[in-house]
Amino acid sequence: MDITTCLKALNDYNCPPNVIAHSKAVSKKAVEIAKTYSEKTDATVDVEQVKYGALVHDIGRSKTHSIQHAVVGAEILRDLNFPECYINITLKHIGAGIPCEEAEELGLPKRDYIPSTIEEKIVAQADNLTSGTAEVDLTFVLKKWKESFGKNHPAIKRIKLLHEELLLD
Repeated sequence: MDITTCLKALNDYNCPPNVIAHSKAVSKKAVEIAKTYSEKTDATVDVEQVKYGALVHDIGRSKTHSIQHAVVGAEILRDLNFPECYINITLKHIGAGIPCEEAEELGLPKRDYIPSTIEEKIVAQADNLTSGTAEVDLTFVLKKWKESFGKNHPAIKRIKLLHEELLLD
């Protein structure tokens, strides 16, 4: 995968300029998280997968800005013959992941949307920590989620746990 292929896909599907700018910011943040995580843990992270997966994670916003954008984006990437790892990053980036039962309640196809690979987790959290093109902190993210969905929404706990798992504090 390369930047030209990713940007061509975003442009061919008429992604709005603000979505492309956001995706570039998420990609930058994701690479930063990947490198820091690798240094702290000696774990192997596929930085290229993180970089390009973050770049296309919101391609579904070319068709919808609802939570369905993850599913739509995965379908677009599948149609474009992107590797499965990029399809999964796109499918599982929403929030800090959504379990099957919650997904069904939200009108998503019944399946598990919880990120499982380290690359999926990094892109999901980089997306959480990017508002538009601005980098934000965990406090900002949690406040936004609490105001939008209530202080006891299960995604809040998942976001905190993902932040801890990625050693971001």
